[in-house]
Amino acid sequence: MSRTYDMTKRKNTAARTKERIIAATEMLLTNGSLTDLTLQAIADNAGVTVQTVLRHMGSREGCLAAVAKAVLERVDSQRGHTEPGDLDAAISSVLDHYEAESGLVFNLIEQAGTGEAFATQAVESGRTYHRNWVKRCFGPLIPELKPEITDALVAATDIYTWKLLCLDMGRSKKATRAVMIRLVRGILEAS
Repeated sequence: MSRTYDMTKRKNTAARTKERIIAATEMLLTNGSLTDLTLQAIADNAGVTVQTVLRHMGSREGCLAAVAKAVLERVDSQRGHTEPGDLDAAISSVLDHYEAESGLVFNLIEQAGTGEAFATQAVESGRTYHRNWVKRCFGPLIPELKPEITDALVAATDIYTWKLLCLDMGRSKKATRAVMIRLVRGILEAS
C-alpha cells in the first residue's frame, strides 16, 4: 500500500515564513532608509537566511512589491469600503488609516524626496488612491465635483492635516475628527 504525502504542513510553514519576510521588510521600510534595506537585513529581521528570502520573494524588489501589495490591501480594508456620501464614516476611516499607517507613510514621503524610486512610486500611488477616495466618498454630496473642490477636499483630509492637528498640535482623535468634518462640510457647503 502506498502512502500519500500531505503537503499541508509544509505549505503552512512556507506561508508563515513568507509573512515573516514581508513583515520584516515593512518594519525596516517603516523605521529606516531604503538604502539600508538589504536582503541580509530582511533575512536577519525575519529570522531566516538570505537564500530563504530569495526563494520566497525572488529579490529585494520582490520583497518591496509584496509589502506594497500588503499595504494596499490593508489601506483598502481601512478606507475602501466607506459608503459614498457618508461623511462621518469617511472621516473616521481616514483617521484610523492615518493612525495605523503614518510611520510608514511619512518615512516613504521623506525618502521620495531623495529620488528613491520605490518611495516615489509608493507616494504617488498613495496620492492617487487618496484623490480617488475623496472623489468616491464626497462626490455624491455635491452637484459638480470640480478640480478645485476636489483639491480642497484632498487637502482637508490629507495626512499632513492629520499630522498638524493630532501630532503637532496635540489634539485628540475626537477633536481632530471634529475639525476635519468641519473643514469638509465647509468646502461642500461653499461649492
